[in-house]
Amino acid sequence: MHLIKKYANRKLYDTTDKKYLTMDRLAVLIKEGTEVVIVDNETGKDLTASILSQLLAREETDGPGEALPPGILMQMLRKGRGTLFGYGKKYVSLWQSAFMLSKDEVEKRINGLVREKELSEAEGKNLKNEIVSATNHLKDWILLTIDRRVADALKRMNLATREQVHELTDKVERLEQKLREMEKR
Repeated sequence: MHLIKKYANRKLYDTTDKKYLTMDRLAVLIKEGTEVVIVDNETGKDLTASILSQLLAREETDGPGEALPPGILMQMLRKGRGTLFGYGKKYVSLWQSAFMLSKDEVEKRINGLVREKELSEAEGKNLKNEIVSATNHLKDWILLTIDRRVADALKRMNLATREQVHELTDKVERLEQKLREMEKR
């Protein structure tokens, strides 16, 4: 794996080969099968998807943008200009469907792509892993977002939470108990 650092002056430095490279050379490395990670030299932020998107935009004017994971972008770039658009449409369609389909259906469709030799077995396995991971992250994000939005709405509506109602109920019961004790005296 090659670690590529992007400097503020937009130059790319390959820490493995210890030399600067152009976007064209980076594209050649990826097409040759070299795994790369591209980071901002100052912040360490992963820029791989962004840079790969730029490379794809140079290859195909209707590039997929940054929404796709770096692994998929690398595979698309490796397939070359002629198949890039069709390949991208298949990936996008598969990703859109993945959120609606069961894990078994996703596996069945990817296995079909492997059987039709549109993906290698390794690419199919990687895609399955990426879809499962992305789906899990998306589910977690959705649940967290819903929880936050509900909490915000309750806060704005000035409604009590379940915990607050239970707390208040406990206090009322304790006060009633004390009142009964006082009445007995």
